[in-house]
Amino acid sequence: MKNAEELLRSSLWGKALSEEELQRALAGTIERSFAPGAFICMKGEPVKHWMGVINGLGKMASHWTCGKTTSLTGIGNGGWFGEGSLLKEEPRRYDVMAIRESRIAFMNRATFLWLLDHSIAFNRYMITQLNERLGQFIGMMENERMLDIDTRIARILGALFNPVLYPNTQQFLQISQEELGYLAGISRQRANQGIKILEETGLVRCEYGGIHVVDLAGLQCFGTAR
Repeated sequence: MKNAEELLRSSLWGKALSEEELQRALAGTIERSFAPGAFICMKGEPVKHWMGVINGLGKMASHWTCGKTTSLTGIGNGGWFGEGSLLKEEPRRYDVMAIRESRIAFMNRATFLWLLDHSIAFNRYMITQLNERLGQFIGMMENERMLDIDTRIARILGALFNPVLYPNTQQFLQISQEELGYLAGISRQRANQGIKILEETGLVRCEYGGIHVVDLAGLQCFGTAR
């Protein structure tokens, strides 16, 4: 995608809006660029926008003053995030960092609330989005507590194909092993080991510039029978 307008028009919720509603959404949305390692939003700050990834890759995480970091999830092209914080009217409870150069759409709070008040389609999408996000985090908690690192890597890759949260994900993931390590909270070397195991099982194939997912269903259930 080239800009915020293309992101909105191609989004699941954007396609369901009337032209009047879509124009209102476009008028209340701006876009910003972020360098790798920059914070897109930070824990503790006031929540003023709903955000969508035009191009790039972000990591949702929690950084503590003691130096510890907990990685939550990755956010790829077409993914929207921050709706929960907007609805709860509380300071943001997590950080989102750009893992690579990224362009992000920022919809202001007033526009977001207007859509909730006026669009049934947007409300239906938001219910689905929140439900998918809840299921994602429940699954992540289970993965963190019960699965080995290789299986967690498989789950992280598989989760990027959620059709609601990340509708524009392609079979070829433009993601480096270092970026995958950031998402999994492990070193690049350990991520490399995990990818080699997944490649040996025929689930993925390492290619120049990223990872090609050969067997998505197998990737998403990798390790369950071990």
